[in-house]
Amino acid sequence: MRLAFTVFPIAIIAFGAVTAGEVRAVSSDAAPAAISDGSSSGSIRYDTEYPTIGYADTPTHNAIARLQGQLNRGEVHLKFQPSTGYLASVLSALGIDAGSQTLVYSKTSLQFTLIKSATPRAIYFNDDTYVAWIPGTAFLEIATMDGVVGPVFYTLSNVSPTEIRISRESSRCLTCHDTWGMTGGGVPRFLFLSTFVDRNGESLTGEPGTDTTDRTPIQDRWAGWYVTGKPTGQAHLGNILVDSDVDSTRARNLGPGTVDNVATFFDSSAYLTDKSDVVALLVFEHQANIGNLITRANYKSRTLLTRNGFDASRASLWSAVPEPLRKQMKAMLEPVVQAMLFAGAAPVGSDIRSGSGFDRWFESQGPRDASGRSLRELDLHTRVFKHPLSYLVYSESFDGLPGCARDYIYGRFAEILTGKDDGPAYAHISADERHALRDILLATKPDFALVYQRRDH
Repeated sequence: MRLAFTVFPIAIIAFGAVTAGEVRAVSSDAAPAAISDGSSSGSIRYDTEYPTIGYADTPTHNAIARLQGQLNRGEVHLKFQPSTGYLASVLSALGIDAGSQTLVYSKTSLQFTLIKSATPRAIYFNDDTYVAWIPGTAFLEIATMDGVVGPVFYTLSNVSPTEIRISRESSRCLTCHDTWGMTGGGVPRFLFLSTFVDRNGESLTGEPGTDTTDRTPIQDRWAGWYVTGKPTGQAHLGNILVDSDVDSTRARNLGPGTVDNVATFFDSSAYLTDKSDVVALLVFEHQANIGNLITRANYKSRTLLTRNGFDASRASLWSAVPEPLRKQMKAMLEPVVQAMLFAGAAPVGSDIRSGSGFDRWFESQGPRDASGRSLRELDLHTRVFKHPLSYLVYSESFDGLPGCARDYIYGRFAEILTGKDDGPAYAHISADERHALRDILLATKPDFALVYQRRDH
């Protein structure tokens, strides 16, 4: 049995017949296999615009790179199943719960020919990694947040029980996953789009869709997605199944709202669950947006520091940044602060409940303070999270920001949570909530505690 890691940024790989079996991490050569990048330094535009990032280099600070190492060392074995290939085994290896399944039927994927309302694309995720599967797929699509270079994209062959082939994607995925600046200045990003489509997954408007974030009103979210959970019938743009001759304005009024399961829409027996969980959708869109903002802040601030003669890896204090640079960096960092504190977030509007168990799994992850409080606790009555500060403050990507950038963000958290900044953007955080958030951060985020102790409160 072979384990091969290569990169084919343009061509789709074809493989042989499929039978069940277990793949062990054994290289065809004596040396361990590795994921190669298949592109020379500078062949990706980011390496010209953001040379300090090194996007074309082999990324090592992400879940897929770590999985590759575990496979090579024989610490993890992936089991192939005739129906879904490596899907279940990969999810288990990455610590992703099947209850995170969300189903999208817009043709927004490399494998658009397979996607329609009867065969939606299933996406499973945890805090940093997303795995997508479609019935009949030749490969799993994987996106992961690297702690240094941001979003990285891979495909994993899903047709051979005797060979695991992970390919790093660049050109094909970045054609869409760089919509912040196709003509320059963009960064790699995750996409969570609301797209009016017909039953075949084709756009009704001719447009790729609109970004969905915490600020998007619930009634304007999830076009092109199935949505399950409680309460049934809640108004949004999910679960709309129309023919191509229906315009998007009329389609908006034709959805049934949230449903208990997707079995009434299509035969879901091939999927891991019959859910496309509403709570998973809420968490998914939040963390995709935060990840994008962190990536932009990382790329821009590191490049700015380097161009002005600073070693970004050693610039640990905000006070060490010259005033002219601070103004430019604040423009990149303030959106991160606001989004992580849910400034301007749309209200949920009614009690929302998960139907897949994702809510219980999600809340069970992550650190808690001595009182048992966690940033992962869900509210789901008037807002998504009980404590309005993003759990992604614990992420590898947040910790990958330049030290001076983190120092600034922590300082802003301290100003807001102590009431020194009581501006309208943070009026949604009560005095008691600010106190609770401060205590949770002090107990669970040592870097914040160090910054907090340096300041006069």
